[in-house]
Amino acid sequence: MSIKHSLLVLLGEGDRYGYELRQEFEGRTGGVWPLNVGQVYTTLERLERDGLVTREESDGGRQVRYRLADVGRTEVEQWWSSPVPVQKVGRDDVALKIALAASTPGVDVLAVIHAQRRAVMTSLQDLNRAKRTGSDEAWELVADALIFRAEAEVRWLDHTEARLAQRTPVTASGTRGALQTPGASAPDAVPATGEGVQR
Repeated sequence: MSIKHSLLVLLGEGDRYGYELRQEFEGRTGGVWPLNVGQVYTTLERLERDGLVTREESDGGRQVRYRLADVGRTEVEQWWSSPVPVQKVGRDDVALKIALAASTPGVDVLAVIHAQRRAVMTSLQDLNRAKRTGSDEAWELVADALIFRAEAEVRWLDHTEARLAQRTPVTASGTRGALQTPGASAPDAVPATGEGVQR
């Protein structure tokens, strides 16, 4: 997410103080990506340094109002016309954690997956609830994006659990034994349940 371009877009609608930019940004995104005041002013200082915004001081320099410069307006136009880069190889913290859990002896990878699924499902419920009670279209668009990504994560967790369950050894009685991570000297104590997500 580009804080820089977000602030430039907001300034394109009119001059604003730093705290007004923060309030407007959080209002349009439903507070999903909260900004602290320091982050706003640090970004504004860089934008001013780069000639993208200008400042107008009042009240003895205690109040600073920012205005979009012509160069900043051109920057915004270029940003609108350029797609957000799609990373070929990006770090995914959830995938990284579960990959490490699946390859580390003694770690209950299924418990890690179940904990993550519970957290995502809770987030989904919160997002759906917030979307139903909201009336701002911009926030609803943000909520939709977050909901779709969370649903995709749940599907990936289900897929991963099913895949890991397939490598669980089957005992003589026909039941599945404990899931063992590669390199483990003894099986884990937790069986692979193949538990699905209750929607």
